[in-house]
Amino acid sequence: MTVTIYGIGCKSTRKARKWLEQNEIAFVERNILHKPLTVSEIHNILRMSEDGTDGIMATRSKAYKDLNLNLDELSLQELIELIHRQPKLLKSPIIVDEKRLQAGYSDEGIRQFLPRNSRLNWRMSRLNLLNVNPTN
Repeated sequence: MTVTIYGIGCKSTRKARKWLEQNEIAFVERNILHKPLTVSEIHNILRMSEDGTDGIMATRSKAYKDLNLNLDELSLQELIELIHRQPKLLKSPIIVDEKRLQAGYSDEGIRQFLPRNSRLNWRMSRLNLLNVNPTN
């Protein structure tokens, strides 16, 4: 299972790369400013997004604000073409594998890319820590 990081070289993308390296998870990285997402790749990302465009759009970004967009006025095809031309409209990084997607960096969210056994071991260690150090 290959993890792919689509990013713009920002701090969040660097944090994701470092986390994957520390957890020995194989990944490929692509700077979408230098090699933009294809229309097909954007379709796949949207298909995987639980929140559709809301989950992947960087609505607080300068690029988004400069374009003065109203997403509700754009057709899906227009939006996909716009993302293809303006990759800074996407949250960064977007991390995907065959089954999962995370838009933006989150310490909690990125753990979904750990192999199942590693996730279970991590949860068990957290439970043990809570039992050893109860907060009364």
